[in-house]
Formats: sequence, C-alpha cells, structure tokens
Amino acid sequence: MTLTAWGRLRTNEAKISEPATLGDLVGRVASGEQFLGLGLARSYGDVGTNGDGVSISSANLNKMVSFDPESGLLTCEAGLTLRDIQQTFCNRGFMLPVTPGTSFVTIGGAIANDVHGKNHHFAGTFGDHVVEFDLVRSDGSITTCSRNQNEGLFRATIGGLGLTGFIARATIRLARVAGGWVETETIAYGNLGEFFSLADDSEADWQSTVSWFDCSTRKAGRGSFLRGNPSGSTDPLAAASSSLAVPLVPPISLINKLSLDAFNIGYYHLKKATSGKARMNYREFYYPLDSIQHWNRVYGPKGFYQYQSVVPRRDGAEVTKEMLQIIARSSAGSFLGVLKTFGDKQPAGLLSFARPGVTLALDFPNRGEATEKLFAKLDVIVSEAGGCLNPSKDARMSRQMFEAGFNRLAEFGQYRDPNIASDFSRRVID
Repeated sequence: MTLTAWGRLRTNEAKISEPATLGDLVGRVASGEQFLGLGLARSYGDVGTNGDGVSISSANLNKMVSFDPESGLLTCEAGLTLRDIQQTFCNRGFMLPVTPGTSFVTIGGAIANDVHGKNHHFAGTFGDHVVEFDLVRSDGSITTCSRNQNEGLFRATIGGLGLTGFIARATIRLARVAGGWVETETIAYGNLGEFFSLADDSEADWQSTVSWFDCSTRKAGRGSFLRGNPSGSTDPLAAASSSLAVPLVPPISLINKLSLDAFNIGYYHLKKATSGKARMNYREFYYPLDSIQHWNRVYGPKGFYQYQSVVPRRDGAEVTKEMLQIIARSSAGSFLGVLKTFGDKQPAGLLSFARPGVTLALDFPNRGEATEKLFAKLDVIVSEAGGCLNPSKDARMSRQMFEAGFNRLAEFGQYRDPNIASDFSRRVID
C-alpha cells in the first residue's frame, strides 16, 4: 500500500505488516527483514517512513491492559492513541501529563519521538512520565526497560526515533485532574520583546504556555499568547462533535503571500478582540487542528515542510528576530507560526529534541529551490546559535547539522538495533 508522511512530500509503496498479537509481533520483528515500526504516520517528514521496505504497524496492538487509580499508572499496548486515553480518563479525574499539538499519536510514537507540549517548563516531555516499556528487538528478545532496569536502552529508546526496537507495551503515569477543562488567558502582544516578557512572567503561575505569531506581514513579530492551568471544574465533558475536513488536494497550494497576509492580519485582530480569560475544554486548548481532518491537503500536491528549531535561551530573542527578518524577506511564511520557551529541564532521552531554550515552529509550502534556499539561511542561524532541528518534523536537514545538534549520537549507536532503518536514518545517520 502507499504510505505518505504528514507533510505529503513523497509517497512510498510500502509493505505494511499488522501483527495481531505479541507473538505475531515477535515473529515479524525477528524475521530477518529490515523494518521500521509504524504508528499513525503523523510524522511530518521521513522519520516514520521506510522507503519501499517493511513497516510493522501497531494498529492492532491498541489495548489498555491495566490502570491503577491510586497511582495513576496506565499499562497499555503501543498502538493505543493519545486521543483514546484522553477521552477515556478526562471524566475520571486523569489526563496525560504531556501531550503534543495533536491527539492522533500512538503511545509508541510519543515515546519514540519524546514528544513535548505546551507545558515543558512544568512537566518536561512525554518521556519523563514513562515508567517502563517492553521492547522487542530483531533478535527476538523482549527486554523490559526502565530507569532501574536496562537504563541505557531505556534512555536510547525515548526519543530514539524507533531505531532501537519495537515498543510493544508501556506503562505511563497519568496526571490527576478535576476534569477535562482548562482555565485560560489570551493576551495579544505587539512584538517579540513583549512575548519574551510574557513567557518569563508566566512560568511560575501557569502550567501551559504557547504563542501564535505573525511571521509574514510588515508587523511580523506580533502575536497572541495563550496560557492555561487545569480547571477545578468537575463538569463532565461532552463527547467530541463531528469535525470539518479538507475533502481533496487542490491543484495548487492555498498557502501563498496573499492568503498568508490576510490570515495573519485577520487572526491577530480576532485574537486581540477576544483576549481575556476563558474556560476551554482540553480538545480546544491542546488540539485546535484536530477538528479539521486532512488539513495538510491545503498545501497542494507538492506538500509542505515544517521547520522547528530550538536555540539556547540566552540568545533566543536576537536569533528569533533574525530568523523572522529572513523569512519576511523571502516572501514565505506560515499561518501556523508557533513560538514558545522550553523550561530548564534536561532531555529525557539520548536523542530528545526538547531542551532549555526557545523553539520556533513554522510550516512552509514546498516551493522547491526557493524553500531550500530559505532553509539553508535559517540553518546557519540556528547552527551558529548552538541550536538544532526537530527530527520528528524534519525532511531535509543535513547529516552535519544533525550530528552537531545531538551530541550523544555515538552513545545512542551502542543501542541501535542493526535491523531497523528509516528514510531519516539512511539520510543522516547510516
């Protein structure tokens, strides 16, 4: 069948295997054929694709095994989605302690990419809340990994991009909450200086913070700052309503200079007019785009790139300003510009992306050579600042930049499964 990453940059004819039991999984992993584990294929670039090779799916391995309401410990199979966990437990007084910007992620994918969310300064990354997991290796072994047992393999697998083995089962610790509501405040800001002041002032009293910002108009740098805390409300949350959908891929990208400027201007003034405090359900707060199915289609037949960087906090303001200036001069831009600060927490895994600093995430239509030239300029700025790019969002960074940004790569190599590969690993590691 065809397998396309979320950025829709390329499509591969992949062999998909869907084992139904742990025994089937072990047999498939140990077959001798080079493979890669597959979740929901929501990685933007090529970290989750395996060319014309074999992808072993966790689609049928999606069951909850046990839950302890005293400790909040949930044991489940790796194909269980974050969406299922949130919907099951939010009205029972528990939620995921860390969640990315989409709930369409499997437990295995969340661990392998060590995903982060809006509350890094408060709760770290997903890997910080993983208690243990069972890892199936290509030699047929099943190894239980935790901070006290096989710790090296544990740290290598968290954020290890699926290259150390197939995560079959995991135990994670859920956070205790009153319900599925979030008390929020939205604040419009006029420039990057105001953003950084808001970010710094919010860390002590707000668990989650994130910012949308204008990156295309002549007033680029202004934006809307959103912060939130779990609500004390125990009002039950209604089931998710039906969502909108982009029905087809348009012949050309709908994201261009005219549409970007119109969106950025309109969205800024909308957020400014609706600033203030509000109560949101967790789906609205954490997953605003999940209500639009196939939104990636708006970028047209050539697809899109996401460029997510992190740079040290000390130079974050200056580096971000320089990046925005280059983006504005390129006549490119993103209507999904996200800017936030990471807290002072060390990475949970050897190859984890999230680290203390400032992270900028932007989506760009694939315009061929023009896009590559823009990224080359941004790469120089990020590299000179001592930053790096997010592998789970990447589709084109150089081997040199990856090696410079992840200085524990050699240590990680000791735990790499020799029979696992991805298009990403072949491009920047192998």
